[in-house]
Amino acid sequence: MYTLKKSLGQHFLRDENMCRRIVEALPVQEGMQLLEVGPGAGAITKYLLELPLQFKAVELDAEKVQYLEHTFPAIRGKLVNESFLDMKPPYEGQFSIIGNFPYNISTQIMFQVLEWKNQVPVVVGMFQKEVAQRIAASHGGKEYGILSVLLQVYYKIEYLFEVHENCFNPPPKVKSAVIRLTRLEQPYEVKNEKKFKLLVKTAFGQRRKQLRNPLKAYFDKEYLQQPIFTKRAEELSVADFVALAEQML
Repeated sequence: MYTLKKSLGQHFLRDENMCRRIVEALPVQEGMQLLEVGPGAGAITKYLLELPLQFKAVELDAEKVQYLEHTFPAIRGKLVNESFLDMKPPYEGQFSIIGNFPYNISTQIMFQVLEWKNQVPVVVGMFQKEVAQRIAASHGGKEYGILSVLLQVYYKIEYLFEVHENCFNPPPKVKSAVIRLTRLEQPYEVKNEKKFKLLVKTAFGQRRKQLRNPLKAYFDKEYLQQPIFTKRAEELSVADFVALAEQML
C-alpha cells in the first residue's frame, strides 16, 4: 500500500469514469511521446499504458514509484523519480503532457510548459477549478490574468469538464476541472518574450489601475497618450498585449 502525503498535495482520483474521460481528452497518434506528471497511485496511468504510444511518467514520491512498479509491471523503466519542475525535457522532439497535477505547483507546471512550448503540442490537465478558469479566461473578466495571456499567446485552451470532490480520496476542499491546451498552428508573433512577460506581469500587478500608471516607465511620453492606456489590464485582449509589447522602450 501507499500513504497520502499532504505536503505533496496528494488527492487520488478514484472514479473510473472520470479517469477514462481524462484519458479520452488526449488526442492520440500512434507512436507519439507522452509524459504523465504525478501519476500518484496510477489512476489514469493504467489506461495510458494501454495506448499505442511511448510513455514516461515523472513522480517525486519514491514510495509511489515503488508502488507503481509493483502494481503495473509495464511501467518499469519508464518512471522518472524527481520533481517535474527540476527535470529536463524527457524526450527529444515533440511530446504531449497529461496529469492530475499537484495543485500546490500547478501554476509552476504551466510556466514550465511555456519554457518547453516548442516541444509540447498538447497538455491535458486537471487543476483546481479556479486555476483552470484563470488559464481559460477571456479578456474582460476578473479571472483573466497573467497566466491567461502568457498561455493563450501560444495555445488554444478548452475548459472541458469539472470533477466532483467525491471522485477523490481524500476529497479535496476545492473544486477541480480538466482543461486541454493545444498549441496554435499560427501563434501570435512575440518578438521579445522577455519584454512581453514583463509587460503582462506589470500590467496585472496593479490590475485596478489604468495602464498608464503601472506602465509609464516602459513607453515614451507621447505614446502614453494613446487611448489604450486609459484601460485596465483585464480589458486588453491577447492581441492587444502582443501589439503593445512591440512599442516598449
